[in-house]
Amino acid sequence: MPGKSTLSEGLVWENTRRGIAGDEVESLTLQTNRGDVTCCYHPALGHTNILGGTIWVGGAGGGLDGPARGLYPEACRRLQKKGVAGLRLHYRFPNDLAECVLDTLLGVEFFKQEKVGRITLVGHSFGGAVVITAGALSDAVKAVIAMSTQTYGTDLAPRISPRPLLLIHGTVDEVLPDLCSRRVFAEAKPPKELKLYDGAHHGLDEVREELLDFLVDWIPGHLQP
Repeated sequence: MPGKSTLSEGLVWENTRRGIAGDEVESLTLQTNRGDVTCCYHPALGHTNILGGTIWVGGAGGGLDGPARGLYPEACRRLQKKGVAGLRLHYRFPNDLAECVLDTLLGVEFFKQEKVGRITLVGHSFGGAVVITAGALSDAVKAVIAMSTQTYGTDLAPRISPRPLLLIHGTVDEVLPDLCSRRVFAEAKPPKELKLYDGAHHGLDEVREELLDFLVDWIPGHLQP
């Protein structure tokens, strides 16, 4: 349990409540002076050399499971076996970009407490802007992945460099067209990567298994020291 820790904008991390959510999964509540951040934590059990951790955040409505029919919990389970811890995080105030960025940075602080020093951020839709901004603001973040991202709130994308930025989008996204990721990609600095899935919609359901395989390979490869 940490002592009180103050982030920017007066957000104070006051306490942590932990419980059991399932096999090798903890329920986690990060209690702050402005409300609770609820999470599911997948520690990298049984690994003496933990590669790092990944924080997963949702869209404007928040949530813990992500797109593509529960992509996040399955990705966390697979990554645990590779020595990558996972933190699925639900915002205190969904759709408030500044507050959601603070929640994500609080997740980074939690990983630091757990002695997990190399971190990847993954966000979907509105969450793409959240992780781009949070990644630009934290040196502990070593890579950022934005899926089906919006453009609003992505102004700091160039500041992620020299760390990698991966943009993923479906070519028939009916909510946010792939032009959004193309624009962020154009503004970002190397190293950067744009991966388009032909025929995939906003939720990326059509490419769930392919996307899972790709992420479970890409993330450990970019957490190597």
